[in-house]
Amino acid sequence: MEAATVRERLPIFFTASQERSRFTSGHSDRLVRPTISIIVPAYNEESQVAALLENLVASGATEVLLVDGASTDATAGIARGFPAVRLLQTRPNRAIQMNAGAAAATGDVLLFLHADVRLAPESLAAVRDAMQNPDLLGGNLDIRYTGNAWVAALFGWVNRWRRHLGIFYGDSGIFCRRSAFQALGGYQPWPILEDYDFARRLFKAARLAFLRAPLEVSDRRWRKAGLLATLCNWLVIQCLYTLGVSPRRLGKMYRDIR
Repeated sequence: MEAATVRERLPIFFTASQERSRFTSGHSDRLVRPTISIIVPAYNEESQVAALLENLVASGATEVLLVDGASTDATAGIARGFPAVRLLQTRPNRAIQMNAGAAAATGDVLLFLHADVRLAPESLAAVRDAMQNPDLLGGNLDIRYTGNAWVAALFGWVNRWRRHLGIFYGDSGIFCRRSAFQALGGYQPWPILEDYDFARRLFKAARLAFLRAPLEVSDRRWRKAGLLATLCNWLVIQCLYTLGVSPRRLGKMYRDIR
């Protein structure tokens, strides 16, 4: 298996056998190579989607689903130019888009990716190898930001460290068994922090694999909005959420960057 850190602690409300029977749904043989569905929610990503889909189709995934959130640009039209990609359309809400993709997916494992990422050639194989272990229900990839070297290195280190505390987000390439996703109820239909909420629930429910396989992520947010402004905005949003402020209210504070 690809070198990874496995979160070994089991929650006190599941024994290993209960966890396996609830989530693995027939994946008891380590030799079974699970099929993988890649799900990408997109909204007005015409500048990203062609290169992304070329990257994902070449990755060897069982299927690639792009869920367009009623884009007003050429995103859906570009996706239609890829016969190997399944195009779905919903209203614009990332959580609703990902839930729709998960409902339509046929793979044993669901891998959720943002539109501004690129999957390294070895990363999908690393996910597949990790999920041959029936006791692992999911995990994430190792973020490698583009752009400024020291900022990318610092943020990469922070993400690598905090995921062991159950703090990770959708830009890290969250993956899980389809049966686990269904049992956990999928993503909350919030405008923001739906990924963090799901990651927290997954972290508490199961053993996870934090892979060292890379996922290249664009630095466009802090490149366009400014590094300090981006950090301050996210810190305020995270603190207010922790204090109980509704994600629906917090969504108004989050700037949409394309």
